[in-house]
Amino acid sequence: MKITELLGRDTIILALESDTKEAVIGELAQRLDEAGKLTDVDLFQQEIWKREQQGSTGIGEGVAIPHAKTNAVKVPAIVFGRSKQGIDYEALDQQPSHLFFMIAATEGANNEHLDTLARLSSMLMDPDFRKKLLEAKDEAAILALLDTAEKEKIQDEAPAVSPVEDETGKKFILAVTACPTGIAHTYMAADSLKAKAAELGYEIKVETRGSGGAKNVLTAADIERADGVIVAADTKVDMERFAGKRLLETGVADGIRKPAELLNKIVTEEASIYQPSSQGNTGQRNAEGKPQQNAFYRHLMNGVSHMLPFVVGGGILIAIGFLFGIESHVPGNAAYNRFAEALNTIGGGNAFGLMIPVLAGFIAMSIADRPGLAPGMVGGFMAAQGDSGFIGGIIAGFLAGYIVIGLKKVMQNLPQSIEGIKTILLYPLLSIFLTGMIMFFVVEKPVGAFNTALGSWLEGMGTSNAILLGLILGGMMAVDMGGPINKAAYTFGIAMIADGILLPHAAIMAGGMVPPLGIALATTFFSKKFTKQERDAGKTNYIMGASFITEGAIPFAAADPGRVIPAAVVGSAVAGGLSMFFHIGLPAPHGGVFVIPIIEGNPFLYLLAIAIGSAVTAIMLGVLKKDKTVS
Repeated sequence: MKITELLGRDTIILALESDTKEAVIGELAQRLDEAGKLTDVDLFQQEIWKREQQGSTGIGEGVAIPHAKTNAVKVPAIVFGRSKQGIDYEALDQQPSHLFFMIAATEGANNEHLDTLARLSSMLMDPDFRKKLLEAKDEAAILALLDTAEKEKIQDEAPAVSPVEDETGKKFILAVTACPTGIAHTYMAADSLKAKAAELGYEIKVETRGSGGAKNVLTAADIERADGVIVAADTKVDMERFAGKRLLETGVADGIRKPAELLNKIVTEEASIYQPSSQGNTGQRNAEGKPQQNAFYRHLMNGVSHMLPFVVGGGILIAIGFLFGIESHVPGNAAYNRFAEALNTIGGGNAFGLMIPVLAGFIAMSIADRPGLAPGMVGGFMAAQGDSGFIGGIIAGFLAGYIVIGLKKVMQNLPQSIEGIKTILLYPLLSIFLTGMIMFFVVEKPVGAFNTALGSWLEGMGTSNAILLGLILGGMMAVDMGGPINKAAYTFGIAMIADGILLPHAAIMAGGMVPPLGIALATTFFSKKFTKQERDAGKTNYIMGASFITEGAIPFAAADPGRVIPAAVVGSAVAGGLSMFFHIGLPAPHGGVFVIPIIEGNPFLYLLAIAIGSAVTAIMLGVLKKDKTVS
């Protein structure tokens, strides 16, 4: 498929009207919608912003490639926009962006589409091509430039093979590039590294891990011969294959912006030798060798992300069952209902029953790869069945992961003849035994006692202390709106529900609903403070806020963080504090207004707490934001 089959005259904007990042994303998305390429323009923009939160798609050199892969896209498409004056897009080189290619990929985009999008990303690395795009006089000239450049690119694309041994003694370097979406940055980093390696006189082979799967996969022979490996990735990469090799871990953005620095660190042997036993505590590292993300947080979030479907699905099923009556699932009760019992059994007895084992299993798997899953799940199941609960599950996950790492190190010198039985026999047998024994004899009783004490303290908390906790938890939900602080509060609330303490999570959900609801109110009652696109997006936030989807506020916060975030935090804190003051408990982990009928306490007071918090955010935005000069 050719690029010009995805980009047409109707999706080219030669002179963008926008002057901010938020506005240009809205303008480009609107053009895609007008061209009939989208099924839901608001959902598409939300997915674009989710990708931006993972790292700006402003790649530098005046280029930005916002992209999303979502079912909000009807047919794969590209929209091109140009700004002669430039727009501050938070680019990697801090320079204004002039050329914008917004990529809209369908959820099930086939490899042909993805290869075409990857080719476009690579073409944009050529400075002469960018210059010609800036100078093109009309849509026809843009399309002709793309067509010509693509033909040249296809001619240059020969199937990659591993280089033969070079008698001149050239350094041979391997690389792996990957980004969360796998559409643009993956291939741009690969091209940047290949171009710089050729310039410096090095041989290189790059494995790309994009939406279409892994390509140009590194072989055992490649790895054996290589002088070192660069992993420029923002997603999980199989690292064990590089054991004993000089290795540099960094983000995909560094692969685009700092190829010479990365290559030279391998050649000058500044990069350290990679040992699988250290993978649990190294974390991702940038070009300066500094941790990109705390390893503890990364492993914990891997467990939480896999656990959440069980929590949300099971919790909402329990909530639906409660609509028949709080005791309707109990046989013999006057309100007993067989269907309610089934819902409670599926959601509570099974989905919730798997919650802690899944959490622990995937924490351990993040640390030690697949051998960590079994001992992690067993340890988590022991915590769920005992008194250590959620905290015990977290401990079990980390314990199992590092036990497996230790076993790998201890067994690394065993005879090659028994290599095959390590994974299927030795690792599971010893890791499950050790994890289980430590959980049984060391972890269970003290953590169970701590949980009991914590529950007693929260249940006996005085009004003023409860309000303070509600203020803190509610405010945390709005600080980064789906980021680490938000997830820390949400995870705490789930842990409390698992232990039968329902007040904290009610404050947390109230705090999470306020940012989008407050912004929606502000766009309605202080409309002069927002552009037309912002006012349109504000309408969607009514639904997102009511559904407890805090992320609906992200585009507004990204465009004006100095005003939006403080207003959201204050409003969320007020809602959380009032929820505690009104003594509201929430047995469901998610659902927004749809689970309010089953809260413990007065549902009208809970709605009042959310409404007051939302009003506080809206009023603060009305005061803090300036009138927009353009509607």
